[in-house]
Amino acid sequence: MSLMSDKNFKMKMRDVETAFKYRRFPYPKRSVELIALLAISCTFFLFMHTNKLNSRLKEMEMKLQPSEFSALGLTGSNHLDGPKPEDINTLHGTYQYLKSTGQLDRLHPKLLNNTPFAQFDFLLFNRVPKVGSESLIELIRQLGEVNNFSVSRAPFSRPIHYHLNEVQQADLVDELYEMGPSHAYSIHVNYINFRQYDTSQPIYINMVRDPVERVISWFYYRRTPWNAVQNYRVSKKFFEPKFYKKDYEECVLKADPECVYEQGASFAQTKSQHIRQTLFFCGHDPVCEPFNSYGALQRAKEIVEHDYAVVGSWEDVNVTLKVLENYVPKYFRGATQLYYDGLANSKRNGNSWKPKIREEIKDLVRKNFTREYEFYNFCKQRLYKQYFALDNI
Repeated sequence: MSLMSDKNFKMKMRDVETAFKYRRFPYPKRSVELIALLAISCTFFLFMHTNKLNSRLKEMEMKLQPSEFSALGLTGSNHLDGPKPEDINTLHGTYQYLKSTGQLDRLHPKLLNNTPFAQFDFLLFNRVPKVGSESLIELIRQLGEVNNFSVSRAPFSRPIHYHLNEVQQADLVDELYEMGPSHAYSIHVNYINFRQYDTSQPIYINMVRDPVERVISWFYYRRTPWNAVQNYRVSKKFFEPKFYKKDYEECVLKADPECVYEQGASFAQTKSQHIRQTLFFCGHDPVCEPFNSYGALQRAKEIVEHDYAVVGSWEDVNVTLKVLENYVPKYFRGATQLYYDGLANSKRNGNSWKPKIREEIKDLVRKNFTREYEFYNFCKQRLYKQYFALDNI
């Protein structure tokens, strides 16, 4: 091989070595365009997927806010699987429904706030039994010291006012007016229309609870030692020993009269059972008396819509506190902070004597509480609407 040929060969080998070292292979023009198109497609796919993921995370954030579905151990709102988003009777379900129907952006607190129509500066908590009212009463008492209003409550010895005639209602209205303005009062009494007695409406508030959970709670509350002692102080009587030993599940399965919830049953038949949550919102008229009746349901819903500032629930503690703070600010300013500063860590009037009841027993009882549940869910949906409306201020 000549010197020139050897030199040419070495130069070619060096070129090949350099090409492999730096990978500078030429690409056809169409291949470059294809790679660029793939890169753009991948970038667009990642953008769309990230945007969709971000939207889902926001929805999950709304659904899983820490305490929106928590309670003070009152009902079964602590299911591990959480509430189903399609259930309109949950906070998230109501949100999704309002959003999908275009109602969410049209909500406004002014349209859902009855407080300005109460010309009597008086907070009336006509409390339903076994809805966690003792906790709310204590919160109101503490708020009275902070927000400069007076607070009182009906004594235990005072009977629950289920059915008052017009004279008795008028007397109670006069009694409450004598307490004066800037006052909060709690009492077990059915709703009274103050306007019928030529006086202004107070600021009505109340609480609701899962109807069957509430009935079970009352069943065992009646059998606690402290309640037995309090009843004895008032009536000087104790029940028979077998009354205190009665088991709720057995009571239901054996169709004991105390645990039979007959549709349309008169108030006299079920007076001691506290099975009518609607009764405290419906009022004192005969239409309110039959258990689980359509008439009582419709009357109660109408009155809540037009005359109640807030109907809350400890099952939605954060929602309830925020709505109370914003819709009844004079009495509930600072309620959330005060609640979590101490009251949240204590469960007032709790009952360690109440056993856990099987879900199948509860489901069996729920079949007779259809309209009571309809009212309960109505109140919660209204509460959620008031809550979401605050975003549109």
